[in-house]
Amino acid sequence: MTDLTHFDAAGRAVMVDVSDKAVTARVAVARGRVVMAPATLSRIQDGGMGKGDVLGIARIAGIMAAKRAHELIPLCHPLLLTKVTLDLVAAAPDAVEIEATVKVTGQTGVEMEALTAVSVAALTVYDMCKAIDRGMRIEDVRLVLKDGGKSGRFEGA
Repeated sequence: MTDLTHFDAAGRAVMVDVSDKAVTARVAVARGRVVMAPATLSRIQDGGMGKGDVLGIARIAGIMAAKRAHELIPLCHPLLLTKVTLDLVAAAPDAVEIEATVKVTGQTGVEMEALTAVSVAALTVYDMCKAIDRGMRIEDVRLVLKDGGKSGRFEGA
């Protein structure tokens, strides 16, 4: 198991030691979507959900989640994030597209923070709309860009 960074030679879970890593600028971008009934998306766009601005509240939830990823994911390093942006866009006829960009200058990457931001934003959309559409689906949460650090650049779909 020595090729997996979160396990020691005996197979025990460990927090990765990043003390010898260079401090570099790092960025990660993650995306996902919430698929719903067209009528649900229409109500979101019209502000008719009754609980407030669904996309605005989900944006704040995702930003807050990125800042707390280390509290949710075992062995994830606490990071002083330098930027978190979250874009939620209505994609007619039946989805909300979500994209998070997270930046840090540090010794470890921010992929988990970006993925957490998208996931929690999607869960917030679901929570705010579930009373009228329990059939919503959270789909395609994935890392689409990672740059910086020893392993360099990754671009996904």
